[in-house]
Amino acid sequence: MSSNFKSAAVSHPDPVRGGNFYRLAIVGAGTLKGKEVADVLNDRNFPSLDVKLLDDDESLGKLEAVGDEVTFIQNVRNEQFQNVDFTFFAADADSTRKNWKTARNAGSTIIDLSYALEDELNAAIRSPWIERQLGQTLIPELQPGPAIVAHPAAVVLALLLLRVQKAGPVERVVAMVFEPASEHGQKGMDELHEQTVNLLSFQQLPKNVFDTQVAFNMVARYGEHSVPALATVESRVLRHYQRIAGKNAPLPSLRLVQAPIFHGHAFTIHLELGQVADVESISRALAGEHVNLTQGAEDAPSNVNAAGQADIQVSIAADASHPNGLWLWAASDNLRIAASNAVECAESMAATRPRGKIQ
Repeated sequence: MSSNFKSAAVSHPDPVRGGNFYRLAIVGAGTLKGKEVADVLNDRNFPSLDVKLLDDDESLGKLEAVGDEVTFIQNVRNEQFQNVDFTFFAADADSTRKNWKTARNAGSTIIDLSYALEDELNAAIRSPWIERQLGQTLIPELQPGPAIVAHPAAVVLALLLLRVQKAGPVERVVAMVFEPASEHGQKGMDELHEQTVNLLSFQQLPKNVFDTQVAFNMVARYGEHSVPALATVESRVLRHYQRIAGKNAPLPSLRLVQAPIFHGHAFTIHLELGQVADVESISRALAGEHVNLTQGAEDAPSNVNAAGQADIQVSIAADASHPNGLWLWAASDNLRIAASNAVECAESMAATRPRGKIQ
């Protein structure tokens, strides 16, 4: 994988290059991630002339809103990628592997939210949020490799730990991440709902996605037939964290647990500092873009409060048994963070993006 970043001496490029507008495609437009990408494109006023909504047979013909317009989801065909500047792959990994080279060969820049292309030549795992935190800027390339959008849990951990590190040395980090069903898409959400209903009515549980009971339950591993395994996701989060945060960031001991929640990550993070923990100084270090520090009970971090928010909700508490320790409790909208970083990847590459295929 390539590492196309350097310390920033200049600001990020303006996404609107000479008033140009770009043609976009979203593969997996009917998925939870695909719908979120479309929403973020509209919210950020991305300079798009046309947005093609593409998906498999299950979503064909469905109406979806793109800004103020309503359009149909169309089938993924080779000709759909002609003259497309950016293609967001938000479906499953198999769909991405099947179609990404067609999009690339037609001249499109690839932004992968499915993690299918992590090991491809010149692929880069990216989070513009963390790049700004580290003072990095993208080195312009006429033909960039695929941009792999970093796992949203890795983005949250990197942003919080890099900021805490500004307040003083971090000796040890232990993080527990609670995984929502929506990380498995609509099928994961549906299975959690069906398991909940069936348990209450004493019916057999569907286990096609998780291969184990996740309703009213917390598990540290899925059934053996579930793909991907929870351990695989845990390894991806840690790998992505290391790629985007850099070698000087604190390396957390990480545990991923499947929680009986539909949407949003939750985090409990214990920090051991090299000095007495000062909650006020840590709070000042954490404050800034994409982090919302909460204090009251009504706005305390939770999956409910984080839903639909681009900011990470965070509260801080001292460790009563360790003067150098403190706890962070955080919640974030996993789909919104992934989509926001995906769209910002496109924005950062748009300024040097030639229109049409490079000859």
